[in-house]
Amino acid sequence: MNSEILKHFNDDSFDEGISQGVVLVDFYADWCGPCRMLTPVLEELAQEMVGKMVVAKVDTDQSVGVAAKHEVTSIPTLILFKDGSIVKRVVGLKDLDSLRSMVNEAL
Repeated sequence: MNSEILKHFNDDSFDEGISQGVVLVDFYADWCGPCRMLTPVLEELAQEMVGKMVVAKVDTDQSVGVAAKHEVTSIPTLILFKDGSIVKRVVGLKDLDSLRSMVNEAL
């Protein structure tokens, strides 16, 4: 798999990106080990959920505004949005099953 399946949002594209449907956003940084370990899990989830939801990433070092707006103080932080509203927020490395369960609650 590759990262093409994951969308990348920044300060400019974030609000529009989460405005419709179910979107799981991973707030990460390149230097964060657990964040790198989470990427293949997110890619697999995105592959499973094609057409049902979007999985996106936000680099907290590049998009400080959106990270501050959503009070991201630890990474990885995963925030699940539905039509622009926060449904759930979790911090830390998660496995595919727990992410799948979290997403299915919002679908």
